[in-house]
Amino acid sequence: MENGKSLKVRIQRLGSALSSMVMPNIPALIAWGVLTALFIPDGFFPNKNFAEMVSPMLSYLIPLLIAYTAGKNVYEQRGGVVGAIAAMGAIVGAGIPMILGAMIIGPLGAWLIKKFDEMVTPHIKAGLEMLVNNFSAGLIGFGLALFSHWGIGPVVQGLTNLMAKGVDFLISAHLIPLANIFIEPAKILFLNNAINHGILTPLGLEQAKNAGKSLLFLLEANPGPGLGVLLAFWFFGKGSAKATAPGAVIIHFIGGIHEIYFPYVMMKPALFGAVIAGGVTGTFVNNILGSGLVAPASPGSIIAILGMASPKGLGNILAVLAGVAAATIVSFLVAAVILKRDKTMDDDFAKAQEQVSKAKSVSKGADTASDEMGDIKHIIFACDAGMGSSAMGASILRDKVKKAGLKVDVTNKAISTLSDSDNTLIVTQEELSDRAKVKTPSAAHVSVSNFLNSPKYDEIVARLSNQEVSEKAPQAAVEKVVISDEFKAVSRVIFAHDERIGSTTMGISVLSSIFKEQGINIPITEAEFKQLPNDSSALIITKNTLTETAKKYAPNAQHLSVDSLITTPRYQALANALK
Repeated sequence: MENGKSLKVRIQRLGSALSSMVMPNIPALIAWGVLTALFIPDGFFPNKNFAEMVSPMLSYLIPLLIAYTAGKNVYEQRGGVVGAIAAMGAIVGAGIPMILGAMIIGPLGAWLIKKFDEMVTPHIKAGLEMLVNNFSAGLIGFGLALFSHWGIGPVVQGLTNLMAKGVDFLISAHLIPLANIFIEPAKILFLNNAINHGILTPLGLEQAKNAGKSLLFLLEANPGPGLGVLLAFWFFGKGSAKATAPGAVIIHFIGGIHEIYFPYVMMKPALFGAVIAGGVTGTFVNNILGSGLVAPASPGSIIAILGMASPKGLGNILAVLAGVAAATIVSFLVAAVILKRDKTMDDDFAKAQEQVSKAKSVSKGADTASDEMGDIKHIIFACDAGMGSSAMGASILRDKVKKAGLKVDVTNKAISTLSDSDNTLIVTQEELSDRAKVKTPSAAHVSVSNFLNSPKYDEIVARLSNQEVSEKAPQAAVEKVVISDEFKAVSRVIFAHDERIGSTTMGISVLSSIFKEQGINIPITEAEFKQLPNDSSALIITKNTLTETAKKYAPNAQHLSVDSLITTPRYQALANALK
């Protein structure tokens, strides 16, 4: 058991290292994809002069950026410079884009210069530091460039050609869908970035260079499997899982943050079968129709996917959509059968999440929100890539911290970029807690099951507030919320919006969960301003900047103004008033 856990942590750590080399350079890949889409001979606006940038960007710019980023992750800027110098040898020594080579030689170069500095720096005489530092980095980079030109480039080219032949065989034999049997579960175990950016992206770029597009860019990025599961929870789920599913659909499908559906699958392991079935089906349809993308779609939003599909024409766009639709339908049908037949699933999704969180935390030795947090000055949300769901979780807790009057900064980072320090609280998802602890043993740690909906945030704020109060002043730091008794006649609650329904949907999910916990059976819906009922028994919730607009359309209705539709404490106070 311990060996299995250790292997999983090592695999996740490797995956995080691979993805941290590529993720910061996604804008360069997008720029290359747009350039290709517009100006190559088959593009929307063919232009011979602009198209001359396509090959150099792929052959030189992108590998050098990746090598520099990889080296910097190991040994800051000095490691990045040596890694880039070393990668140049592999780039020139191979006839293919040397992205895999850059991912090998970049960290190696940084590690070597780091070890050299550790051995030599203590013995450098005063006044010679700059001379030694510059020449050592230059000479080590020079030597590695020769080595990579002779060794790394040819070896990686051979391996790439071998893997490309394997992929070509799977595609021609219509067996490529079988890859999703491994990809879909690995995504939910937080290896999605490692698979997509560490393996599929380098192979896909080579394939796209020759064929103009690649199916490999769709294997992991297809949002269909996750969308099908979320839709099944929307229609057939129970309690808070059902209430939060609509908001999760928008975040997953439009925002491209696939991590949002992971807790839904983990709370019912049989749903792994649904995402596998959806992934295999989507890839099968894409393979049959010959669809593909010209560059990676990151994040995996339907908008980004269609943007990378459009250069190959309407037929390719329709084929990609067919793959997404097929994956969604199959995943939905399988998940629907599982959920409808399930008689044991906990009605309260939040409770299920917390139970899973506690069980996994105990098995891994992970901390809960300890009473002894120390003098916390920094809170960092850490995830595999340092973006997406961790950024949203940081935003939610930052709002709570601000309202509590705490002088604590809240940020988000990739685990690979964390540095150990005191006075810091690291918030991670449970699956990543072990890796975060290895990187930051001196910090306090809290693991949550879902960055977007965790009761531990209030616990963190409460304990930090007590610390702040005990040290500074005996006054309450948290906002006191009062709701008038006039709301007791409410028969329905309506969230008003101006066609931008993202935060509105999440607000409905949050309030529905609170009503469920309090046993309040009042329907909650959403509507545009022009559709609001002018009814005194209706309670209309709006952001404070839109309340006056809502009152113009429904002057006889009751109104509740909030500063945030997602994190406001007024929802709990409203529930207390309506009980």
